[in-house]
Amino acid sequence: MRTSPSYTASYRLDLDEGQTSIAGVVAAVVETGAQIKGLDVADSDRGRLIVDVTCDMRDSEHRRQVEAVLDSLPGVATSSVADQTFLSHIGGKIELASKVPLRNRDDLSRAYTPGVARVCTAIHDMPQKAHLLTMKANSVAVVSDGTAVLGLGDIGPEAALPVMEGKAVLFKQFGNVDAWPVVLDTKDTDEIVRIVKAIAPAYGGINLEDISAPRCFEIEERLRAELDIPVFHDDQHGTAIVVLAALLNALKIVGKRIEDVRIVVSGVGAAGNAIIKLLMAQGATDIVGYGRSGALNADEVSDDMHPARRWLAENTNPRRVKGSLAEGLRDADVFIGVSQGNILTADDVATMAKDSIVFALANPTPEVDPIAAAQYARIVATGRSDYPNQINNVLAFPGLFRGLLDAKVKEITTEVLRVAAVAIADVISVDELGANYIIPGVFDERVPRAVSRAVRQAVRDLPTVDIPVQEHLGTC
Repeated sequence: MRTSPSYTASYRLDLDEGQTSIAGVVAAVVETGAQIKGLDVADSDRGRLIVDVTCDMRDSEHRRQVEAVLDSLPGVATSSVADQTFLSHIGGKIELASKVPLRNRDDLSRAYTPGVARVCTAIHDMPQKAHLLTMKANSVAVVSDGTAVLGLGDIGPEAALPVMEGKAVLFKQFGNVDAWPVVLDTKDTDEIVRIVKAIAPAYGGINLEDISAPRCFEIEERLRAELDIPVFHDDQHGTAIVVLAALLNALKIVGKRIEDVRIVVSGVGAAGNAIIKLLMAQGATDIVGYGRSGALNADEVSDDMHPARRWLAENTNPRRVKGSLAEGLRDADVFIGVSQGNILTADDVATMAKDSIVFALANPTPEVDPIAAAQYARIVATGRSDYPNQINNVLAFPGLFRGLLDAKVKEITTEVLRVAAVAIADVISVDELGANYIIPGVFDERVPRAVSRAVRQAVRDLPTVDIPVQEHLGTC
């Protein structure tokens, strides 16, 4: 395993230079495999030093190992260990800030009572004015019940909150969208739908996050039907958008068309389902999805299958492929994994077609070791930040919602998702494309602008909120 900034820690040492030098401390830390990021002398007093050593580790056990090694050195005592990831979460990662000044009584009378009553009356008389006179026009609720959080599974709403806060930070940083976490202490589908509908008036969009399948399908479907604002399940469609974008560019490199390639998808839950449907919308015709029991096949459809899974079985796998994932990989052009780690080997990848493409996206452990897969695959992508070609949803949802909110649309269509993917892919020119550069980096400022612009163009014919013109606002 590599060291990671997710496991950065600072060790404060009380050091007796007469027994162990700073160079000795550095050598001991490096010997453990940690990567030193900084070394600062905080104080010095007659041969005794207070030294802060900051380094990246592989995991929590590695952090404890480094501490034990430091404490074993003669004349060295660790007085404190500061985990930088935990420090960045103290007090939460987001806050509320005012957009208007409150310097005197006049300001107060406009922002709050009595002046605010006039604005309330105006909105009551014309509800559409809420898009201009409140936070609604630029606000998104990030809703989760904590049942499918990252690779952690069902950890509950409180434990899911740091992820939802992080999502809100990404919305603001990359799309200038004000997002707010809403974690729900219920797993009941009807109750979740009821709660989201009840809070919807305050928001311009709903981002569903980390809700387990298959409930997530019904929740999204019902909310889309019953609300007049966009509803988006990022675990499904955000992943699908970025996968399609990366695949379009990968296919350009290997000189193949999406209409002609054989695609194998491991994992037919929330992400896999959405990926398959979006690839089909782009023109893919030969996709085989694999669940725990093997390939989905129209010949094996049963009455007790979930509707989402049944649809995939009836509308994919035109060659009626059966058997294991490894068997189905033979002669395939593309593998997309959104399932679990270490289910394939390099030998399995070797059976794929020439110039194969492997997207092993399970986190933190990919379906196949990326380095091993690269021995045989022309292009390899993962969901990790420490390998090239990271498939990261942050490339999609900030720009997508920026475009949706600006256009004031009421719904999201498959075409909107498709054009968002094409926009991400087109950020990289043909001359720039390479086997290790098929998708823009998350800090590429061109991406959210390109996505929001493409979304605004794609939604021109969709229903929108009828916003009153500026000169008609002050009616009360």
